[in-house]
Amino acid sequence: MTARPDSSSRAPRAGFDERVTVVMVTRDRAERALATAGALRELPERPRVVVVDDASSDGTADRMRRAYGDVEVISLEENRGGAGRTVGVLQAGTPYVAFADDDSRWEPGALRRAADVLDRHPRVGVLAARVLVDENGAEDPICADMAGSPLPRPADLPGPPVVGFMACAVVVRRDAYLQVGGFEPRLLIGGEEELLATDLMAAGWELVYVDTVTAHHDAAPRDTHARRRLGIRNTLWTTWLRRPWSSALRRTALVLGRLPRDRVSLAGLADAVRGLPWVLGARRVVPAHVERRLRTMDDVQFRSGARRYVS
Repeated sequence: MTARPDSSSRAPRAGFDERVTVVMVTRDRAERALATAGALRELPERPRVVVVDDASSDGTADRMRRAYGDVEVISLEENRGGAGRTVGVLQAGTPYVAFADDDSRWEPGALRRAADVLDRHPRVGVLAARVLVDENGAEDPICADMAGSPLPRPADLPGPPVVGFMACAVVVRRDAYLQVGGFEPRLLIGGEEELLATDLMAAGWELVYVDTVTAHHDAAPRDTHARRRLGIRNTLWTTWLRRPWSSALRRTALVLGRLPRDRVSLAGLADAVRGLPWVLGARRVVPAHVERRLRTMDDVQFRSGARRYVS
């Protein structure tokens, strides 16, 4: 990976909350990236904003630098997908990092509330936020799933424990994220959160849903077939990388049972099978207590309308 970062020694703006940096990843959507970065700069927390340009071909990085002198821009020379966030996390010097995509933003005050929660709860490595879909203002279906998590909730947690999250609406503890290596570069984009969530739990960190912290998501147009293909591959890879074989086979069957019978699904399966040599070499089964959590959530997740393999 080659990156060209801005200097990390920028002076903070007035009102800067020194606990949180926002890291936004973008690729070939300059107009959206500029609008989102502008909204992030105007939050009352005045967060440090780091934009990671994932090898765009539309001049995003240069336009961002010209528009906002206080936004740190890191230009990658290859597409790292979700793993580009790790470059931003390394640049951030704050204890907490909020992720954003170029089509998501944080509600005013949300970052301060998230930092307050993380300050009070040192076992929490990931705070998953409530997500509002800007098209209609409704909650994303994943919110009901997280709020209704069947996992036991220890008294010292600030919200329901969960086993996953949306990367565009999460605040992570920087040390926890870096401890497990961040997002896996091979996954690119599409369900890349699941492997990271599993590794964080295996390392002893808690993931919680806190509905008093809100993010907005205005999903940009995308190649839905390509995203579904990657999502299928990544779900299977994560399952084979971390689950005991009995659970891995059961979950593979659940995935196969939900897939449309079409060329996109077949391509995703073929991609997963081609990656088996890497998967087997990198396989590391989670501890028993994490497997119990994952097993509890398997059927819940696949009954949910929030997990659909359609395009």
